[in-house]
Amino acid sequence: VALVDAPVYLVMNKPRDTITTSSDEKGRTTVMDILHARKRVYSIGRLDRNTTGVLLFTNDGEFAHRLMHPRFEIPKAYLVTCDQAVTHEHLQELRDGVRLDKGVTARAEVLVIPGGKGKEIGITIREGWNRQVRRMFETLGYDVRKLDRVAYGPITKEGLPRGASRPLTPQEVRGLKTMAGIEEV
Repeated sequence: VALVDAPVYLVMNKPRDTITTSSDEKGRTTVMDILHARKRVYSIGRLDRNTTGVLLFTNDGEFAHRLMHPRFEIPKAYLVTCDQAVTHEHLQELRDGVRLDKGVTARAEVLVIPGGKGKEIGITIREGWNRQVRRMFETLGYDVRKLDRVAYGPITKEGLPRGASRPLTPQEVRGLKTMAGIEEV
């Protein structure tokens, strides 16, 4: 009797100039090139080439699907650095929802980072449209200089150097499964 592959759950602190895909026809560095996973895993969602930070990987399809599905409203927190200070009106618009081509984004938690001269904004979203955070700011007229995902649910990159990865702890996996409504057997 063959044993079913044990599920794998990993977190990476994704560096800039890395593509979130398993291979790239243009020969650019992919997250798989630096992950060095012993088993085949897939990223849970994507970060664009210039976005850094928390990226999760697994071989557990149901887990990945639930974490990405908007119905489960898993919070994803980002640190955005803009080319100019974000106005109070635009901060409120980010909180209320920004109209993009696909529709209006859901409400977001937004805060100005102290000492960031109004250019550094913390934003937490609970959906995950393609390049959503970057597009929200660009729609309001800002050039996003840096975009860093600092947390995916309760998982942060704390203590994880850029480009490094580690297995999620059993407690972290349980926390994510609880958020995603997955019953432990």
